Amino acid sequence: MKIEQKRWFPEKGWQGESAADIAGQAQLVFVFGDRQALETGGNFDRIKEFYPRAHIVGCSSSGEISGSEVTDGCLAVTAVVFERARVEVASVRIEGPDKSREAGEKLAGLLNPSGLDHVMIFSDGLLVNGSELVRGLKKRLTANVGVTGGLAGDGTLFQRTLVCCGDAPESGKIAAVGFYGPGIKIGFGSMGGWVPFGPERTVTRSQGNVLFELDGAPAVELYKKYLGEEADDLSANRFYFPLSLRLNEGESGVVRTILAVNEQDKSLTFAGDIPQGTPARLMKAKFEMLVDGSAQAAHTASRAMGSPSPDLAILFSCVGRKIVLKQRVEEEVECVRKAFGPRSALTGFYSYGEIGPFDRSGQCQLHNQTMTITAISED
Repeated sequence: MKIEQKRWFPEKGWQGESAADIAGQAQLVFVFGDRQALETGGNFDRIKEFYPRAHIVGCSSSGEISGSEVTDGCLAVTAVVFERARVEVASVRIEGPDKSREAGEKLAGLLNPSGLDHVMIFSDGLLVNGSELVRGLKKRLTANVGVTGGLAGDGTLFQRTLVCCGDAPESGKIAAVGFYGPGIKIGFGSMGGWVPFGPERTVTRSQGNVLFELDGAPAVELYKKYLGEEADDLSANRFYFPLSLRLNEGESGVVRTILAVNEQDKSLTFAGDIPQGTPARLMKAKFEMLVDGSAQAAHTASRAMGSPSPDLAILFSCVGRKIVLKQRVEEEVECVRKAFGPRSALTGFYSYGEIGPFDRSGQCQLHNQTMTITAISED
């Protein structure tokens, strides 16, 4: 596998030299970046000029990752030449969250199932129900096919997100990259690092992604009871206090981010479904645990792939983590770099949701507030 990385900065333009053998042979290019940077005239066309034979896929972000650096307002481009593996890409349109499962089924059906090893998803981050999208994908894909990916971001604006798959980036799109061939090795890991507090409770009333009651008590009132003064402005601090759901016995809890607080009906809206009857625990941020969680995700991906240092790692980390970590956000990426070593190329983005199992043996889920890593190598 050969890899080349470039970046575009508003002030400096394109940075990074092109090697002729990569520019002319690259089959796949990942591009992650600020929404306005993706829409800037000529940027996408320039990437196509750099790599004329490649499938170009990616999305808008809430921060782009290249190497050990996290930037805002830029573009991160990674071109890949596979020596034995091959890739296919497909995309579908989506008009709203209620069409998410249907879109997942359709998208999975567009990929040739023969020899398919792994599918990577890049989805509009606002027009999709990520939980339903995953259910649709799993319905059409066989159990041995891994699925990872992320929901596109738009900084902290939550206004409009973009996805590209061969054509210029646009809203309302979901893209998939299918990886094929006996030479491909893919491992993945997902970890949060949030600290639970209070007893495990039960979701007693919910509808879709809206939580009304835990153990029969109004959700907002329960949060305020346990958080005290920290909950005085729960809307502003919502990323600091996600909810962990134990969807399957024996698996780690799936974390859900609070998107909105309704003081009138005392409900909380989350970035993902909150199934009624599910065991749940309140969570809070602890810096050291979040950073350590990123390292654990890297180690899990390495073990699953069978190699400590992948050729390429795609990092999907949640915008909520970036907001909590603030100016120290690069420390979680540096932990991944330390775990993989200097030879691994790193790219990725801060997302509105992450897709993947906790490890190779687990079921694919929609996550929030995690570092989810896909590690790729060739034999």
